[in-house]
Amino acid sequence: MIQVLLVEDQEVVRRGLKTLLEIKPDFQVVGEASNGQQAIDLVKTLHLISQPPDIVLMDIRMPVMDGVTATQQLCQQFPGIKILVLTTFGDAKYVAEAIRFGAKGYLLKDTPLEELAEAIRSIDKGYTQFGPGILEKIAATTASPEPAQSQELPPGFAELTSRERQVLQMIAAGSSNREIAEALFLSEGTVRNHISHILTRLNLRDRTQVAIVANAFLSYLTS
Repeated sequence: MIQVLLVEDQEVVRRGLKTLLEIKPDFQVVGEASNGQQAIDLVKTLHLISQPPDIVLMDIRMPVMDGVTATQQLCQQFPGIKILVLTTFGDAKYVAEAIRFGAKGYLLKDTPLEELAEAIRSIDKGYTQFGPGILEKIAATTASPEPAQSQELPPGFAELTSRERQVLQMIAAGSSNREIAEALFLSEGTVRNHISHILTRLNLRDRTQVAIVANAFLSYLTS
């Protein structure tokens, strides 16, 4: 059973999510919060009674404390917590911050129930998840208008091998591991190893952050 905490300031949306999720036999909504501060307090309480949430569905724009700040504080206080951001297309810059603070992915609020359910299951297993369209906007908000050659490269970037740079270019283009493997004549296992090395070299958490950084420094990668 996957324990889910809903954090959404609009009661009608929150109730709708709860109703939809509890149709599924493998989900249990263990709490609801209407702002980030309530979410933090509720997570603390749930931990005290040994019923911590496996997944937090986190809205971005809320009163008292927004979803970005709540994500930052929850990930600091509960390192194992898994947060999935529910957002709108216009919230790309806030989503980028939430991911930087530790969110495991994002989905648009109008995502169909079956896709939302699968995303929750995927994150519960340790994967990241991001919906269509916003990744490109996130990359645009984090990319500098200056040429990459004049930017200070992140630590470890200059040490990337030529193959790792190729993999990064393809991740920036939105390619899957299978597509990268086919294009570079590698096995998918080798591609996963390269991505693991990239995460270690650049001190990044997951593929989402890799994609953001790759887009921000794409001109360096292709030079």
